[in-house]
Amino acid sequence: MRRIWAIFLGALIMSNAASAQTSGDPPAGKPAWALTIHGGAGVIERGKLTPEKDAEIRAALSRALDAGSAVLAGGGSAVDAIGATITILEDDANFNAGRGAVFTWDGANEMDAAIMKGETLEAGAVTGVTRTKNPVLLARKVMEDSGFVFLSREGADQFSREQGLEQVDPSYFATPLRREQLEELKERVASGKQVSSFDIDMKYGTVGAVALDQSGHVAAATSTGGVTGKRWGRIGDSPVIGAGTYADDRSCAISATGAGEYFIRLGVAHEICTRLRFRAIEQAAEAQAEVPVDRDGAPERVITPDAVSLDPREVQDIVTGVIDELGELGGTGGVIYATPWGQQGWSFNTPGMYRGKASSGGEKLVAIYGDEE
Repeated sequence: MRRIWAIFLGALIMSNAASAQTSGDPPAGKPAWALTIHGGAGVIERGKLTPEKDAEIRAALSRALDAGSAVLAGGGSAVDAIGATITILEDDANFNAGRGAVFTWDGANEMDAAIMKGETLEAGAVTGVTRTKNPVLLARKVMEDSGFVFLSREGADQFSREQGLEQVDPSYFATPLRREQLEELKERVASGKQVSSFDIDMKYGTVGAVALDQSGHVAAATSTGGVTGKRWGRIGDSPVIGAGTYADDRSCAISATGAGEYFIRLGVAHEICTRLRFRAIEQAAEAQAEVPVDRDGAPERVITPDAVSLDPREVQDIVTGVIDELGELGGTGGVIYATPWGQQGWSFNTPGMYRGKASSGGEKLVAIYGDEE
């Protein structure tokens, strides 16, 4: 094993001097582009949604997929695609992001969002914003124009105005359903009933998107209103880079939804990306060990991680393994993913997750319940 790693490290050095040696053909069957989305995970069971609401949510997910797919099919970037996708969901009151965000304990709507580029590891995030119509667009402005990664509350709102993003009155975000959920929560507290801070029944609806574009780059973004009845400036995982949002061209793009405190503790998004990245390194090293060498011990060709492709089942097992660890901690929720090798999908430990995927291969799927493929 030590010899394998020595060969691989030498290959990495050589790849810097001879990039032509490191390029590999795309894996057979790899899609030119791929898009995966979610609209939150939780106790989403058949019978809990009316047929009309079921249809509304599926239609919204489908519209979001179509918006992002159009960008990717036209050769647009993964970042542009996820922005187009998430703004559709932020504008739809069925989701806990933008219009339709849940209320804080004090009766306000405060939004969080994050976005990340896998090509450069650039990222932007905001928390506690109150007037930006589409928080995901503000997160992108932070990434591209602020010189920082994470802005909060009044400062984030000020930056948004200065950047000329569309502003709305805070009443725009409020909906009767979310107000009823807050009142129900307060009634339970007043009656002495035990209330979990991570009550999934009260909070699912966070939205997210991950994409692979035709240039081979991945990106991720997440947007949320947080949890119903949150207090004291609570911040969940969605805007935390590495917890609820992460993208790296060397491994994958991840967007998460669920009990944020557990996702933060486990660093779920980064953990998944790291495991996939190191598995690719191992696979490249294993393949390099089989390459013939000349009389001086130099390999005939160099195999680097970007020239290998992980098996879809292996990718899914790694993603699911991290969600299993989340569950062992007591956390509930799920993730969506897209890899530079073309795999896409999700894993969740709740009864359901609003979700969908599309790709250049022609596959388009929208699902809600756990028993849907």
